[in-house]
Amino acid sequence: MGNGYGMGFGGIFMWLFWLLVIVGVVWLVKSFVGGDGCAAGKGKSALEILQERYARGEIDQQEFEQKRRDLEQ
Repeated sequence: MGNGYGMGFGGIFMWLFWLLVIVGVVWLVKSFVGGDGCAAGKGKSALEILQERYARGEIDQQEFEQKRRDLEQ
């Protein structure tokens, strides 16, 4: 009781609990409001995204060339 150590381990765990709650709330808000880290949010141009899709094999050469021409117009 009056040992001079303040709140002891209970106080430390209380601070850790609230810190985790705050971090969790911030993470939730950021995930809902901040987006999901999609390519458009990173400032990539449409051509860069198209090139990445072609490099990953998501689209073939014919589709790549057609979309590239469309973007240049």
